[in-house]
Amino acid sequence: MIKNFDIIIVGGGAAGFFTAINIAEKNPKLKIAILERGKEVLSKVRVSGGGRCNVTHACFEPNELVKFYPRGEKELRGPFHQFCSGDTIEWFEKHGVELKIEEDGRMFPVSNSSQTIIDCFLKATDKLGIKVLTGQSVQSIFKKENHWKIDTQTDNYAAEKLVMATGSNPKIWEMLQEHGHAVVSPVPSLFTFNIKDSRIKELPGVAAQVTVNVKDTKLESTGPLLITHWGMSGPAILKLSAWGARILHDKNYQFTIFVNWLNDVDYEDAEKILKDLKQEHAKKAVSKKSPFDLPIGQFAGARVPNRLWESLVLASGIDSETKWADLSKTQLQNLTSQLTKAEFKVNGKSTFKEEFVTAGGIDLKEINFKTMESKIQENLYFAGEIVNIDAITGGFNFQNAWTSGFILAQNI
Repeated sequence: MIKNFDIIIVGGGAAGFFTAINIAEKNPKLKIAILERGKEVLSKVRVSGGGRCNVTHACFEPNELVKFYPRGEKELRGPFHQFCSGDTIEWFEKHGVELKIEEDGRMFPVSNSSQTIIDCFLKATDKLGIKVLTGQSVQSIFKKENHWKIDTQTDNYAAEKLVMATGSNPKIWEMLQEHGHAVVSPVPSLFTFNIKDSRIKELPGVAAQVTVNVKDTKLESTGPLLITHWGMSGPAILKLSAWGARILHDKNYQFTIFVNWLNDVDYEDAEKILKDLKQEHAKKAVSKKSPFDLPIGQFAGARVPNRLWESLVLASGIDSETKWADLSKTQLQNLTSQLTKAEFKVNGKSTFKEEFVTAGGIDLKEINFKTMESKIQENLYFAGEIVNIDAITGGFNFQNAWTSGFILAQNI
């Protein structure tokens, strides 16, 4: 027996729920169902932001917000003018969830729990009479004259309009290719770098504000870097992995990076600073204290924690007893290089927490971003990460889900 609906949304994640709720609020008469292949809905929402759910980012200017999307920057400009971060805050407030801004701009529910967002969505779907059906793995979709037919392992459905909100699901991408859509092949984005190097082996937990470059590419990133047990992480590395997703995939995750631990201080200026320190601290041991571990003053933007400083000094061929006055020209140059262009070999990647993000998906040229409808198949819509849009970490991927869901709902 075929179960009939006006609208079927495939995918019980953030984008699927937000789309369904917004459609139902604008048109309560429509019969809507969400089909989720797993036993549970909203599982990615549950683990996001360390279980706190990083709902959006406090960037309220559409032209600024788009800059956080390595793929989708041009396409999202129009949509963000319709539904931006400020609208997200207002939407959740109207639905009983207050958000707060953290120092780095990330926004979370005041409750600090992703369960608040899940409860908000479940309560809304329940109140609006949206059917949420789990254990429904879609096996095929096909178009009849004026409706879509959707078959799962256990049931058959029909709907006039079909919304795909399945995230990075290769099986669904294949089905859509059969309906004429092109898919940009998926590669990982947002990952950390595996690095085995004696300079950082004993330093897990040490962080610094840096500039990182990938050798023989134009890839560069600035921001906090965190040394970990397996290599390097933190915003500077994650940004590099997002913007370089395709390039680094093509290199099979074997490449070299240069780290400037002094952030924006270049080699020449660093050398001059070290020469001044040689005069100033002549009788002190070089390795004992980092001259760059000051929160204020002339080196405020270049903080090198003591443990990192000691490691870089040793790597420059300067032993722990050597005094500033006794530094040779070569040792001083070595130290300048270690501070401003330290070379590290990257050998593989690790997934960043549970927040696995993929670059790839439905080709953006095939979507009308005023409506989120397919340009190839009428009454077929897309929301969230199923399309070739992804962002760096900080609530931006969710903002894309909310914006695409809202625009889609407006149109339907």
